[in-house]
Amino acid sequence: MTLSTYRNIYAVVSRIPLGQVATYGQIASLAGLPGHARQVGYALSALNDAAIPWHRVINAKGEISPRSGGGHDELQRLRLEAEGVLFDARGRIALQRYRWRP
Repeated sequence: MTLSTYRNIYAVVSRIPLGQVATYGQIASLAGLPGHARQVGYALSALNDAAIPWHRVINAKGEISPRSGGGHDELQRLRLEAEGVLFDARGRIALQRYRWRP
């Protein structure tokens, strides 16, 4: 993936409003990469800019995707909860309520 592709992904993620979430696939489509949700994951794992709200990107099931390196899953949940996003008993977010609709 090129640097410009990462920039496109980061630009889309930067637009997700506080208290809302988007799926990896949704970000891929909005960045001009339909069908490349994993590329969004790769871009976010390489992210070094704290101003980009990476924590607002979740999987299509409404769940936080597990990451290696520990701690990120819990941090993501804490950040989302601080923005008012609620999780159900299974650890899922109601996409019909919190999904960003640009």
